[in-house]
Amino acid sequence: MGCSRLLLGAALLGSLGFAASAGHDWATPAAVFRSLAGDDSLQSQLLITWRYPRILAAALVGALLGLGGAIFQGVFRNPLAEPYLLGSSGGAAVGATIALLMPMGLPSQWLLAGLSFLGAWGATWLVLLVGGWRRGADAAHLLLAGVAIAAMLGAVRSFMMLALSDDTMNLQAVLSWTLGGIQTPSWWGLLLLGGLTVVALAAVMTLAHGLDLLGLGDEQAHAFGLQPERFVRWAVLIASAVVAVAVAWGGLVAFVGLIAPHVARWRCGPRHRRLLPESAAIGAILVVLCDGLARSVLPPAEIPLGLITAVFGGPFFLFVLARRRRP
Repeated sequence: MGCSRLLLGAALLGSLGFAASAGHDWATPAAVFRSLAGDDSLQSQLLITWRYPRILAAALVGALLGLGGAIFQGVFRNPLAEPYLLGSSGGAAVGATIALLMPMGLPSQWLLAGLSFLGAWGATWLVLLVGGWRRGADAAHLLLAGVAIAAMLGAVRSFMMLALSDDTMNLQAVLSWTLGGIQTPSWWGLLLLGGLTVVALAAVMTLAHGLDLLGLGDEQAHAFGLQPERFVRWAVLIASAVVAVAVAWGGLVAFVGLIAPHVARWRCGPRHRRLLPESAAIGAILVVLCDGLARSVLPPAEIPLGLITAVFGGPFFLFVLARRRRP
């Protein structure tokens, strides 16, 4: 176990090192070390001001997506579950569209993050209400309600883009955000994201034992003192809040929440007390690597992060689906 964690830590450090060098202008390892040592050259200042906050934000966004994916897979008892099942991505996209197309006199970065979070959180509450959680609806009802709400929110976002956009860059900004991309935060913004990630990890870890019991089935879980309906509602709301923070800083980045828990489960098994932090670490590695590729594959252009994750996530999803169908 100790060796496995060392390998995971080394992989995370390696991904951060790659991302620190990757970009339109590649930085040599020597330049990275000089910047970390306090060098005051222009290249070092650019790395510290722009590249390093983005890399750390990518790691935190990936960790949040990995945590959200692990919770949703545990709640639905389905390894094909993904964080955006309950409409959180659609709600976040509507909030981001409002922030980008309807300026309100507030700093754009905070407005985008705040409305994205509120949209994702509100959409999840709407799904819970429509799904009949007050009547003890099961996970399948919530899943179907999430698919329906996500479709309606997608239509609302498309209508807003047609009705409110003009000949400026606003429409392109909305499309860029919905395709995914890490927003480069200030160091204060990064500190806020880091604090929210710590809070999210602490909240998620309180669900570990309940997710293990839920995997035994509702009757067995109830026999061990768990109230499945109440626990599912609470777990879904926490997971949606976690995903909402991730999409507020990273846009709509698909498949990370699917891949990270799978790889973690292959490494450490189904017990959630270890699965959850491993999913967070693997999600961080995935997003950091994909973000480095997004910045460096087609210079000077930048590929949307969501396209990079889809290139890897689509085949991975088909692979997992084929394994489940195999007799």
